[in-house]
Amino acid sequence: MSNWDSFLTPYKQAVEELKIKLKGIREQYQKSSKHTPIEFVTGRVKPVSSILDKAKRKNIPLDCLESEMQDLAGVRIVTQFVEDISTVVALIRTRTDFVIVEERDYIIEKKESGYRSYHMVLRYPVETITGRKMILVELQIRTLAMNFWATIEHSLNYKYKGEIPVDVKHRLQRAAEAAFKLDEEMSQIRGEVREAQQIIIRSQEQQH
Repeated sequence: MSNWDSFLTPYKQAVEELKIKLKGIREQYQKSSKHTPIEFVTGRVKPVSSILDKAKRKNIPLDCLESEMQDLAGVRIVTQFVEDISTVVALIRTRTDFVIVEERDYIIEKKESGYRSYHMVLRYPVETITGRKMILVELQIRTLAMNFWATIEHSLNYKYKGEIPVDVKHRLQRAAEAAFKLDEEMSQIRGEVREAQQIIIRSQEQQH
């Protein structure tokens, strides 16, 4: 492909627009009295070198990238708690400004590596000077702990060129389980804090 810049421009636009919209949801929650399910939002367009590597690895012809590579554009929502993920997924499903093409639950069905995340593939409309263009965007929703693990795993994959030594793989799998146990523990603690708050509120109401 000769002109990567013009090819990837609509993808950059899709990422920027989705980031603004998702951060908007976060701000609405922050202004309300409800718990904010979105901790932060990030996004990126795949670097050309990564696109070429993946195309080679998956035997995807460069003229089929638009239809066959679902993660050219990527947006990530990071949450505090595991249960926030289902709240965010439900929110995304109510939107009418894009279409959900596919959903993959790697939290219930974790990957062999230990990777956990909820993936959605969106078909998002971008308005260009030549008309509307439908862009595939991969949306990942995960907790802070899952994100921390995935960031380290990604760095190690890069370091070992995708061939992580067996002993390191086992350590990563154990770390993934530890991260998930931490998520579960924090959810339980949060539940207990909420219960305690309700008890305090009720006792204060009875005193008045």
